[in-house]
Amino acid sequence: MSDGSPPDRPSPKARSIPNGRLSRLGHFGRLAGGVAGGMLAEGARRLADGQRPRMSELLLTPANVTRVAERLSHLRGAAMKLGQMISMDAGDVLPPALTEILARLRQDADRMPPRQLEETLAAQWGADWRARFERFDLTPVAAASIGQVHRATTRDGRSLAIKVQYPGVRDSIDADVDNVATLLRMSGLLPPGLDIAPLLTAAKTQLREEADYLREGEQMALFGRLLADAPGYVVPTLDREFTTGQVLAMSFVEARPIESLMDAPQNVRDTVLRALIALVLRELFEFGVMQTDPNFGNYRYQPSSGRLVLLDFGAARPVPPETTAGYRRILAAATREDHQGVREASLAAGFLGPGAVSRHGDRIDQMIDVVIGKLNAPRAFDFGDRRFVEVLREQASDVAADRGAWHVPPADILFVQRKISGVALLGARMRARVDVRSMIEPYLQDLAPTA
Repeated sequence: MSDGSPPDRPSPKARSIPNGRLSRLGHFGRLAGGVAGGMLAEGARRLADGQRPRMSELLLTPANVTRVAERLSHLRGAAMKLGQMISMDAGDVLPPALTEILARLRQDADRMPPRQLEETLAAQWGADWRARFERFDLTPVAAASIGQVHRATTRDGRSLAIKVQYPGVRDSIDADVDNVATLLRMSGLLPPGLDIAPLLTAAKTQLREEADYLREGEQMALFGRLLADAPGYVVPTLDREFTTGQVLAMSFVEARPIESLMDAPQNVRDTVLRALIALVLRELFEFGVMQTDPNFGNYRYQPSSGRLVLLDFGAARPVPPETTAGYRRILAAATREDHQGVREASLAAGFLGPGAVSRHGDRIDQMIDVVIGKLNAPRAFDFGDRRFVEVLREQASDVAADRGAWHVPPADILFVQRKISGVALLGARMRARVDVRSMIEPYLQDLAPTA
């Protein structure tokens, strides 16, 4: 199981981002060649030892893990972002080697060299852009999958955080997603008959939206308005003067990484996770819009005020009413300890596939029992106690091994569940305890039990 802790890796370094389609295709070609060579060498070694290795075992060797993680980190963009998305969703069920690749992709990316950064800013702001700033730090304070963040001070004294998109990211999204999907197919982890085309289409759409910094700026402003009545949260203020399609400017907010709370007093950790869960519930049941990227780097904490700082709104997306209704029915049945109701609501929402229920009904019911028992326990939900995850994984292993039972839920549910899973994973890292049921119940009061 991945607990969100990235494995050791050299510190991010400055490496020019391949920004042409042919250049990026060449990198994927070299990656595939290196992986194939590693597979042949490992296969020959195991055959010589009298073994009959499977394709997935040859792909996910330590050497190939390093090759894939390093190459995707160099490419950044959609290739790296898609790996991050998968890792937050499925860290508890993927093979350990693949989980390691994806965990590495949650670290900071390599940064742009100063020359490439300056060329990018000149293209967005004009050749004389430096004259508009009292100070602009060329060394980024953060480097992620789609862009890197710099501190700056304007001539009139505004302290800003400037997110600069890596060149070529927007134009390479479709090809990068298709290439990552090909790597997953090569791994043998996806059954040939599983239709992931709708999910790939949704991923491409989401990533195009994340690469539109004008859109992200408007989403940040929207969340600022939605949370204006909630003093426990801080949303940076959009600076429209310096924001373009590939540069996002906002007020710089002093805060610490959320990971700094891992050893904080229990009541602090509990309070912070409660605030994150409250935000998810408001997004799902009140706002009708959710920031669906739960990457830990998107949350920061102010010890002096106890407030949460929310960052990165590129993945904010509407939550359709039918998705909200599906979650309400599932949660209402769960709080009533109505096992059949949870199963039926999960099927109706598309959360479960009919093949899994018809072929593995007993195991599905056992998994539902575990979740209902955990949710309705008399004590607060202990996110640090992951024993129930081991039970769920044990039950899910047979279902996952039966490829005829595989099912891709609707994209909107996947994006919402990604946020929920990511917050739960952060809660596990913080070992927080929260009475989740009491937080859910107010959103279910007007939902009458089904006959």
